[in-house]
Amino acid sequence: MKDNDDYELMGRAAWLYYVGGLNQEETANRLGTTRARVNKLLQEAKDAGIVSISIDPGSTGLLQIENKLRQRFALERCICSPTLGLSGSDALPGHFVDYPRRAVGSLAARLLREYLHRHPKATIGTGWGRTLDQITRNLAGVSAPHARFVSLMGSLTANSAFNPFEVVQALARATGAEGYFLAVPFIANTPRDRDVLLSQTTVQSVLNMARQPDLAIISVGELTKRSLLRQSGMISQAELDELHAAGAVGDTNGIFFNKDGTPVDHELNHRTLAVDFETLRGTHTVLLSGGLEKADATLALLNSGIVKTLIVDGDTACLLAEMS
Repeated sequence: MKDNDDYELMGRAAWLYYVGGLNQEETANRLGTTRARVNKLLQEAKDAGIVSISIDPGSTGLLQIENKLRQRFALERCICSPTLGLSGSDALPGHFVDYPRRAVGSLAARLLREYLHRHPKATIGTGWGRTLDQITRNLAGVSAPHARFVSLMGSLTANSAFNPFEVVQALARATGAEGYFLAVPFIANTPRDRDVLLSQTTVQSVLNMARQPDLAIISVGELTKRSLLRQSGMISQAELDELHAAGAVGDTNGIFFNKDGTPVDHELNHRTLAVDFETLRGTHTVLLSGGLEKADATLALLNSGIVKTLIVDGDTACLLAEMS
């Protein structure tokens, strides 16, 4: 864990380089360190959210694709990152594996920054996952002490760094807002256990807030052995096979849906502790989708009609335009 001196040094390096216009060698000389150390400090400053980079999404050259998806799915907004020129069969090289999530997270942070500026007292519901985690790394300089972030789902997971509790707390810390989470498991052992957990007074108060967000930010998960749900052990291989047999193609907030975006009839959907699709349909829901592997699940969720704004990486956007 870094101490205050580390963060101060990262901040000074960032100011000299990004604001002062010094190159890395000049920054190193000012700080009395090496160029290699400055390079590392600048990267750490971005990872820690001290530095965020904002690029106008209108300059990425995908206006035609954005308009097609917006019209096809009756969206209010569609925002795409630049493409890497990938097709569905391409595998990203190691250093680009996280690019789609980072790109979408950066665009989502820009949208959230603008929204909080216009609605400083907003209640914002959040999902979970690696793409939402990227938002917190791009919110430097945002202050919204009167806003509230609330988890849209059960927030207690055993072994995931991207669980709903961490997402809410990270967003609250980054903006100075209040953070609320559902202090119950992501998925209960049985439907009866779910009902008992949801009946608790402390859970009800937060759940009522989660059911009335001004803005909801969710991500989408694919149903494969490489998905976050499967890798983190949230669902077993047997459950994954059962979900496929039931027609499920993806999930959001632990709710599993078919190609039409309709929740499937499977026990897991009766054990998940999360706000339902009607809640998402009744607010402004922002869907984040990063990665070609999520195309089928993204298309299905768009078919559900709950999404008002889509933020997607360029290659997946192009594939969605072809698929629809």
